[in-house]
Amino acid sequence: MTFVLLLLATALPAYISGSINGAIITSKMLFKKDIRDYGSGNAGGTNFYRVFGKHGVVLVFIIDFLKTAVPVMFGGWLFGIYSDMAISDVWVLSQIFDVSFFGYVFAGFFAMLGHCYPVFYAFRGGKGVLALGAVVIVLDWRLAVIAWSIFIVVIAVTRFVSIGAMLGVASYPVCMYIFDIGGIWELTVAIICLIMVVIRHESNIRRIIKGEEPRFSLKYGKDVPDSGRIDEKNSGGDGQ
Repeated sequence: MTFVLLLLATALPAYISGSINGAIITSKMLFKKDIRDYGSGNAGGTNFYRVFGKHGVVLVFIIDFLKTAVPVMFGGWLFGIYSDMAISDVWVLSQIFDVSFFGYVFAGFFAMLGHCYPVFYAFRGGKGVLALGAVVIVLDWRLAVIAWSIFIVVIAVTRFVSIGAMLGVASYPVCMYIFDIGGIWELTVAIICLIMVVIRHESNIRRIIKGEEPRFSLKYGKDVPDSGRIDEKNSGGDGQ
């Protein structure tokens, strides 16, 4: 029972914190507009840049990083406290695997879940990529370097943000296995995170197959129709 309460005490704050969306907050605060009504309709950093340009992008990234990193660190700290206490099922589990590290990974998943399906915004959020990017930074520098490097290099070569995003996220469980970071439970959560990101990119995958996925450009504003509403033909290939 103690472990169930521990899971709830970690998952709920992480999900609520993850539901805070930097792109939505910044677009409303700086431009008096909702980013979900423009470009691809995705509430992520890429679509924000495509629509509004560089002004405000840093704020989007800061908000989305902190709203993920803070609950992840809290989850690891909370699990760590209970793993050191000789009580109930938590102590037993601490003898089997690293309960504290699992707390980081578990909180990271729910922060991502909140980013993708935010309770504050009618469950219309981003695609979880930046949230995962924050998770790997907190977990292990090797995961962070590899994931972010793949993301940046793939975009530089192909100019497809969605492909870079999915491959970068795919490195999360792969590198955990290669570097023997965590155990089977952490690896399972990492795979679930990857599946969620791929599901969120379903429309991008369909456009890639059809050859209709737009390439990323440092220029902005071209994806926004005159009406300002979402235009499926102009839906950006955003991956965040």
